[in-house]
Amino acid sequence: MTLTASDLASSIRSIPDYPKPGIIFRDITTLLGNPRTFRRAVDELVNPYVGSKIDKIAGMEARGFILGGAVAHQLSAGFVPIRKKGKLPHETVRIAYSLEYGVDEMEIHRDAVQPGDKVILVDDLIATGGTAVGAVQLLRQIGADVISCCFVIDLPDLGGRQKLEALGVEVRTLVEFSGH
Repeated sequence: MTLTASDLASSIRSIPDYPKPGIIFRDITTLLGNPRTFRRAVDELVNPYVGSKIDKIAGMEARGFILGGAVAHQLSAGFVPIRKKGKLPHETVRIAYSLEYGVDEMEIHRDAVQPGDKVILVDDLIATGGTAVGAVQLLRQIGADVISCCFVIDLPDLGGRQKLEALGVEVRTLVEFSGH
């Protein structure tokens, strides 16, 4: 039996009023906990790049580590963690990025990619795009050729996809949910 995008969407738990009233949190832990939907999501993220020369998969803390590690394994690529400030042990490069209500910082090891490495950025969800845009800028700062950003979920009403596309990056998503 083949799983559809609708099956993937229905495997994602929606939690109203979290983390604050009016927000519907899209929780992928239910998708990850089901072997069939987890496998399908990873396969869908990987399939367009099979046979391509991808050097690294970058994943943003924390769900991007889970998905990105699986994608990197399937594509025989290295994995690059992008972490919150102060979490990486070696020499890092840092960037500030916008959140919905403020600014935060993320880091990457300075030697995580070589100039010209073809990199795909992976995370669970694209919303306003602040974190993903910051990650693309950070990767480019150390020489990466970011060829695509891949997400399980797109919240198109929040405009994150357009911000990434304005940077000249392809964006791939598996399911969409309206609203925020």
